[in-house]
Amino acid sequence: MKEIIYDMKEKTYEKERTYLSPYAMRSENTRGREREERPCPMRTDFQRDRDRIVYSKAFLRLKNKTQVFFAPDGDHYMSRLTHTFDVAQIARALARCLSLNEDLAEAIALGHDLGHTPFGHIGERVLASLNPAGFKHNEQSLRVVDKLEKDGKGLNLTYEVRSGILNHTPAGKPETLEAEVVRYADLIAYINHDIEDAIRAGYLTADELPKDAVAKFGRHTSERINTAIMDICRESEGQPYVRMSAEKDEALSRLRSFMFEHVYERANKLIQESAERMLKALYTYFMEKPEELPVLYLETAKTDAPRAVCDYLSSMTDRYAITLFQRLFVPREGSV
Repeated sequence: MKEIIYDMKEKTYEKERTYLSPYAMRSENTRGREREERPCPMRTDFQRDRDRIVYSKAFLRLKNKTQVFFAPDGDHYMSRLTHTFDVAQIARALARCLSLNEDLAEAIALGHDLGHTPFGHIGERVLASLNPAGFKHNEQSLRVVDKLEKDGKGLNLTYEVRSGILNHTPAGKPETLEAEVVRYADLIAYINHDIEDAIRAGYLTADELPKDAVAKFGRHTSERINTAIMDICRESEGQPYVRMSAEKDEALSRLRSFMFEHVYERANKLIQESAERMLKALYTYFMEKPEELPVLYLETAKTDAPRAVCDYLSSMTDRYAITLFQRLFVPREGSV
């Protein structure tokens, strides 16, 4: 039985040697983990990382974290979890098309937003303004998998997955083509599905989208995503890079700028005041009473209270943050 299982893993290695692009990251060439572990006899290290992320507490919490629209009246808006699945699907499609390592791309995609705050990017901006050291969700995502998961033990992921998580933002510097794929997948996913959500919420109509960008990408979500994937594949197949054509890249940038001007700022204004008030109040409360932080954060609080408080606040779902704020600050019937 052991020999059969071992052969399954070796078959994966052999397939990668045979079919992956010479520029792809092969599972057997990983730089490994910070702490040595006994290898899994069946799964590659990247497949194992994917499983660890999916079964983490931080991943489960994504279902109740805002993507753009906070507590919408409807069940069909993107959450941080559905966005993450969307990124993973696009990343796998691109990796498959370019003969890159799908398992690595998927693991990075599934872990890229684990450190995101409640209330979307509003929460990120608030914590960045409160913490003297700043706050960035990509850095927090790495902190989650390195330090905070499994009661402070971390997930002990491979170097390539950790680096991909850290470098998935526009300012990042991906070290593998699989990480570059995730960076594009994230951009494609959030722009296009945020457009869909904004139309559903009544913030804009399809006719208001930049006509030149629509002409290059298409009017419907699936059409725009397919166009973006096909363009990247045509531009990057067989090459030591992953990129979009200049024409499509410029059009995608116009869509992104349009969304920031007409949707993100408008939508954020509706929740900004409430989210800021809640997070600032919670931050101040725990800075004054760090001993009331959960056990996981107490050790960090001894030397870096702002970091410990941000660890706690960023881990919260929207619902939990609201409930905690109400418990701490909203008078209840019968209270003095």
